[in-house]
Amino acid sequence: MEAQAQVKRETVEDIILRHSKRGMHVLRKYMDTHYCQKAVEKLLSLPYGNILLTTGFYVEGHAETDGPLGTMTLGKALAKLGYHPIIVTDKYCKGFFEVEGLEVKYVHLGDGKEEYEKLLEECHPVALISIERCGRNVQNDYANMRGISIKDKTARTDILFEMARQEGIPTFGVGDGGNEIGMGNLKEVIMSKLALTPCDIEVDALIIATVSNWGAYALAAYMQKIKKIKVLPTYKEIENYLKTIVRMGSVDGVTKEQAMSVDGFSLEVEREILEELHRAARSY
Repeated sequence: MEAQAQVKRETVEDIILRHSKRGMHVLRKYMDTHYCQKAVEKLLSLPYGNILLTTGFYVEGHAETDGPLGTMTLGKALAKLGYHPIIVTDKYCKGFFEVEGLEVKYVHLGDGKEEYEKLLEECHPVALISIERCGRNVQNDYANMRGISIKDKTARTDILFEMARQEGIPTFGVGDGGNEIGMGNLKEVIMSKLALTPCDIEVDALIIATVSNWGAYALAAYMQKIKKIKVLPTYKEIENYLKTIVRMGSVDGVTKEQAMSVDGFSLEVEREILEELHRAARSY
């Protein structure tokens, strides 16, 4: 009974930091206690309009499975709440989001400041959200978790976030390792406590999770709780979408295999996290 009571007292933030393997639990103490809730409150305070979401982390010629699931979830959630999500990604996520009826803007690997300025002007977003997207690190490189440069395989969507912050457009970042857009908020801590080379790009609201998809699910859970509108997908919906993108070539970022897993975690763990988030969205 005590164990059950403890689970019920878990916050959304507690749930998405379960099974921590890469030090996100270490970073937790440097975050606001309810960092996901505060991010959602900030998002929901914005006027209706376009919201740009970027994702797609390069792994062995493909986009990894962590990122697209969360981006699809958050994009559809925002659409249900009256916003217009636009996915900004590159060729490695080709076709991933159109199957869910989401608008996509494809950027090229060689695009620079001028192209991103045009995109920002064209879309005139009220916010930007990054979910598991590699950003420029403190060594002016784009590297994976193994420290290998993927600069020539990564479109520089982080430029959008730098521009947006200069223009006062709210920015949000979801990460699970240290090299993603937004982790620049904790770069000194990451360097000292995790001995990693962190991303240098900062955001207005950072969301950390054991798996970045779970961070996006957490935002949807709070949206559902606050707005009383069902926006958090079921496990079956996530499983079906994962099947779709794996067929398109998406791979597990840890195993590098075209398989039904995310960051080395099985679907049983995915189900556990989603079911707990659904309970949390109902219980407090």
